[in-house]
Amino acid sequence: MLVPLTNTPRAFDWGSRSLIAALEGRGPAEGPEAEVWFGDHPSDPSDVQDGSGRTLDAWIREEGVDVGPGGRLPFLLKLLAAGRSLSIQAHPTKQQAEAGFAREAVLDADTVRNYVDDNHKPEMVVALSPTFVALCGLREVPATRRLLEALGTAAAPLAERIQDEDSLVDAVGWLLSGRAQGVVDEITASLADTRSTEFAADLSNARRNAAEFPGDPGVVVGLLMNLVTLHRGEGLFLRAGQLHAYQKGLGVEVMAASDNVLRGGLTPKHIDVDELLSVLERRAGEVPVVLPAAFNGASHGIDEYPADIDDFQLLRAVVSEDRTATFVPSGPVIALCVDGEVDVTAGNDCVSIAAGRAVLATPGEAPLALSGAGEIFVVQPGV
Repeated sequence: MLVPLTNTPRAFDWGSRSLIAALEGRGPAEGPEAEVWFGDHPSDPSDVQDGSGRTLDAWIREEGVDVGPGGRLPFLLKLLAAGRSLSIQAHPTKQQAEAGFAREAVLDADTVRNYVDDNHKPEMVVALSPTFVALCGLREVPATRRLLEALGTAAAPLAERIQDEDSLVDAVGWLLSGRAQGVVDEITASLADTRSTEFAADLSNARRNAAEFPGDPGVVVGLLMNLVTLHRGEGLFLRAGQLHAYQKGLGVEVMAASDNVLRGGLTPKHIDVDELLSVLERRAGEVPVVLPAAFNGASHGIDEYPADIDDFQLLRAVVSEDRTATFVPSGPVIALCVDGEVDVTAGNDCVSIAAGRAVLATPGEAPLALSGAGEIFVVQPGV
């Protein structure tokens, strides 16, 4: 069965007025549009376009469709449009999420929680805009010390604390604790006059964040992270525990079905420093760019973004009048059109989706054919 899906963009303040609107062929929105969710996660389930007025979680439950363990899709697909930085954040492992969710089960309903479900949240993002900028992972210590040296005496107290990977993570906690606010303010003030050929892009990004988040220690935490610029079609895979913050651009994002976020700056939202440090991985280094590779499970014309994860597998196809693609899904599928118009066909069932629209294919629909004229991303369980 093929089920068309839509959703309303979420109006987080870091969103863009133009990026999602332009993809959907609309004029600029009146306010920020940050994310469009395609999935059954209870925080914002998709709307099923079958005339019933149901959301996808209710549709799956009431129709008795077996989409995965516990009657839930194992993945969540999003359009993400960053007009400015998202919060610096990390996500727990499955074991950490289960323990944290159980621990917080006794809290009052009005208490702010760190864990809203018991799942981990590894994720992949692929750039749709010409460039997509992200802070991701902690930079290697020698390079970070060179950057702090460029900042001069203002950064000396921070540089003294960072000697290895363990002390780098501890420095993140110190910056966020409130005890380092004087140092944060001095480093932030020094950004305007600091010049560095090696770290020019990092400093420019930090100046932008400092203007948008005055006094926020996340500005300095961001200086300890890798700054990566993706070009259209390139991706990043972020495992549990990796610190990250998308900076600007439009992308397709897929993750394990979770909304667990532990924040570390560049946000007015709840920050629990101790809990963040408990899930933060204590290793530094570059986060590799993920490039699409030919998908072996397809007839032709489909690429995959490799990730060693069971929850999801992200595929992409560009189709045209003389270029179609067919594959046998590993389970339930959500397909999202990002350009043009694509026909998704299973047997005698066919749904045409324009940019910004999606369709769910229930398990057992094999094979799926993609045709028309456009670009489409497909997520299915990992294989």
